[in-house]
Amino acid sequence: MSTVISAEALQQFAKGKDFLGIDGKVALITGAGNGIGLAIAHAFAVNGVKLVLIDIDAHALQETEDALKVVNPKVEIVSYPLSVTDENAVNQAVDDAVKHYGRIDILINNAGVSMNKPTLELTGEEWRRAIDINVNGVFYFARAVGKYMTQQHDGVILNMASMYGVVAAPERAAYCASKASVAMLTKVLAVEWANQGVRVNAIAPGYIKTALVDDLVARGRMDLAALTKRTPVGRLGEIHEIAQLALFLVSKNASFINGNISVIDGGWSTYSYI
Repeated sequence: MSTVISAEALQQFAKGKDFLGIDGKVALITGAGNGIGLAIAHAFAVNGVKLVLIDIDAHALQETEDALKVVNPKVEIVSYPLSVTDENAVNQAVDDAVKHYGRIDILINNAGVSMNKPTLELTGEEWRRAIDINVNGVFYFARAVGKYMTQQHDGVILNMASMYGVVAAPERAAYCASKASVAMLTKVLAVEWANQGVRVNAIAPGYIKTALVDDLVARGRMDLAALTKRTPVGRLGEIHEIAQLALFLVSKNASFINGNISVIDGGWSTYSYI
């Protein structure tokens, strides 16, 4: 039996950037001051999305806003410099953003920190910092934004997990535990809020060329040549590749994808390396 494609679907296929259906939407992005968050902000801006930018670094946040306006002078942006670990500041920023735009359609929970250290040397303070930023920050924003999304019966939340929330690695106890928590939180919210029109998914990047990775390489905590050799595609990922996946997952074309952890690691976690 042949499959019938509706006229509406065929029109959507032919609409270029309108294929995404996100023009005019409002997106809140945490960790927007650099790296993956900055790349996602650019990807959204060129597709007509109104932005709410969050970062603890006020200077980096301003630089992001300036860079976005150079590329797209008409882009609408409001920014809030804050720590994702500050529950009250998170709630206030979300409330203010909704008052400004009237709604939030997309949440990108991107802010996070690495923690690469032998477990026997890992301090309680370092453990708590990783959990506080990587898990609690994701929860605070998901809950604050989810309150509005469930009321409007529409919205997409995209959390930034990691391939190290799916597979394990030595000397990353806090990081692996925190990112595995993000993956499970994603699944819980996905099944809890689906009947209220909210989809929740996660991206789980592998090694991506960012300032964070550059710093770890410079400090001798990562071997770039070994990482490249270990990755089946033979290179590290680029931040624009994460942004492209984010664009798809928040679009109407991913409308039946919910509770999914999308690993994007060049085949790293699939390869049983010896």
